[in-house]
Amino acid sequence: MNRIVGIDLGTTNSLVATVDSGIPLVIADAEGQRLTPSVVHFPAPSVDPVVGHAANRVRVLKPAETVYSAKRFIGRRGSEISQEEMLVTYPVKGAAAGAVTIDIHGRNYTPEEISAEVLKKLKRDAEAFIGEPVTRAVITVPAYFNDAQRNATKTAGELAGFTVERIVNEPTAAALAYGLDRLRERSRIAVYDLGGG
Repeated sequence: MNRIVGIDLGTTNSLVATVDSGIPLVIADAEGQRLTPSVVHFPAPSVDPVVGHAANRVRVLKPAETVYSAKRFIGRRGSEISQEEMLVTYPVKGAAAGAVTIDIHGRNYTPEEISAEVLKKLKRDAEAFIGEPVTRAVITVPAYFNDAQRNATKTAGELAGFTVERIVNEPTAAALAYGLDRLRERSRIAVYDLGGG
């Protein structure tokens, strides 16, 4: 049975982690970076997208072809998106009752498809580190995500080739990471999540 990885699919940055010899470990990519910018650049219609640091570097030069902060749109209808949220450098469309799409090179991408590209990169990084296929993942989401946003995040994971074992609230994952599930006495614990988005 292969390992399950944990993924923080963030608005600004994402990361993938595993447990190695009982120790949680954030996996670095080939360049030694543990944080991957949640940025996807589409250089041309028939060319594979560029993800992460390389995409982030191109963002200033090709803003209309480079998608960032797609997590803000995931699982939401056009009527749920404010005019302020639409102020991004790439074209965002969303009918009142329909899904939000991002038009790049004449193709409409969903936020799930954009997020799947970030997840695919994290999957490749994990496979390179572990040395075997990685097909199972737990993905974190903000505690305020509704069912549609959670399901859309799960869909993104599936598009990336994962079996998504569970969607976990980010504050819950943080509490578990610090061993707060093993406290011996009753305590009040505060978890503060200062994300990039």
